[in-house]
Amino acid sequence: MPRPVDTSSAGRRRAPEARPQQILDAAFHEFGERGLASTRLDDIARRAGVAKGTIYLYFPNKEALFEEMVRTTLIEAITVAEQAQSAYENDSIESFIRELAAWWWKFLRTERVTTIHRLALAELHHFPELMQFFADEVIARGRRLVAGIIACGVERGEFRPIDPQLAARMYSAIWLTHSTWAAGRQFDPTLGSDEQLLAEMLDFYLGAIKR
Repeated sequence: MPRPVDTSSAGRRRAPEARPQQILDAAFHEFGERGLASTRLDDIARRAGVAKGTIYLYFPNKEALFEEMVRTTLIEAITVAEQAQSAYENDSIESFIRELAAWWWKFLRTERVTTIHRLALAELHHFPELMQFFADEVIARGRRLVAGIIACGVERGEFRPIDPQLAARMYSAIWLTHSTWAAGRQFDPTLGSDEQLLAEMLDFYLGAIKR
């Protein structure tokens, strides 16, 4: 059953500047429950407690809503990581990878990121423009970030000579796969705690690329 929405006059009198986030929050829930293809703007408007026409003031369609969901979660996170990378110019690349991995491991399993990940895997092939947007702005940009970090480690002699792009692809595969497995621990009782999984992934990955 859909979550009850605030349809009171007080709910509808929210400040206009709060409405885009109000609509976006509703979209997260509707997309998560119904899927991208099955969700209608009417559903989002009802959950947000606004008129459907109000959505059009900020978002032209549900595809634009999905793009904004990605921007305010994954793309913002990649931007933060890119900015943090510059602070490690004179420090150990391995320590930066460890810090980035711990932060990314926690982030990947937040409700909004798992919702986007599930939608991307299950439905984006039905939305070619959204799939291209996701490939360019999330996958390619994230891999460039990790590849740049690995290349710096190779240049400094911390890591063995390795193709940075390949190493970046393996990095994302390990973390994304384990975040999915961790969400379904009931199907694999051999999985340890979050801390154990993180330590195992780091030991395996760094053991493969270090000299």
